[in-house]
Amino acid sequence: MLWYTKTMAMDTGAAARPDLLGRATSQSDLVVQWLRTAILTGRFEPDEVLVERRLSEQLGISKTPVREALIMLSTTGLVTVNRNQRVRVRRLTVEDARHVYEQRILLEPWAVAEASRSGRADFREARDLMEDAERLATTDDTAALVTTNRDFHRALYAQCQNRLVVGTLDGLQDLTALAALTVFWELAPTWQAESVEHHDIYKAAVDGRADEAGALMRKHIERSLVRLSEHTGAGG
Repeated sequence: MLWYTKTMAMDTGAAARPDLLGRATSQSDLVVQWLRTAILTGRFEPDEVLVERRLSEQLGISKTPVREALIMLSTTGLVTVNRNQRVRVRRLTVEDARHVYEQRILLEPWAVAEASRSGRADFREARDLMEDAERLATTDDTAALVTTNRDFHRALYAQCQNRLVVGTLDGLQDLTALAALTVFWELAPTWQAESVEHHDIYKAAVDGRADEAGALMRKHIERSLVRLSEHTGAGG
């Protein structure tokens, strides 16, 4: 897997961290991780066509794992496939972003509350990611900040014992990161405010204040939707 080591080494900061959404078990999983990082760091831009042959040549591998990786990413929504089988990086509309956050608000506050309530949760990874995000908020590395914020949220809700809920939220994480990068923070950079909100959510979760942790997470997501409406006039 020398190609993976070399290509991932080109990324810096949180974007180079092994993906928290699951450990790679095959070559196609590694390609998924590389492509996800490339999209969420802006190496591949919205509407850009991803050509299977070019990617396989760039990575020095056969087309099969690349094809499998593109299929996997199409299920998360990071890429789209048209009738001619052309694969493009997804361009999220404001409505798309709103729908992603509306789905999260139905599940994520409950999952964080349940994780805090269980007494078995280990939030050390969330703490480390929160500290990374606070550091990145003082830099201009927006792409790394987006992926670190995504991973922080995952480190909280993934402690929930309901794997169906965790799996559903995992399915929204790529689109959440893409929405933050290309919609929310394009309209109004809010990472400084979000950093404070993250700290409050984390502290409530660690202290076992489950209902408060859930309520704070709900307000955190709702604030993003309010900001979106304020800047676009979108309803909902």
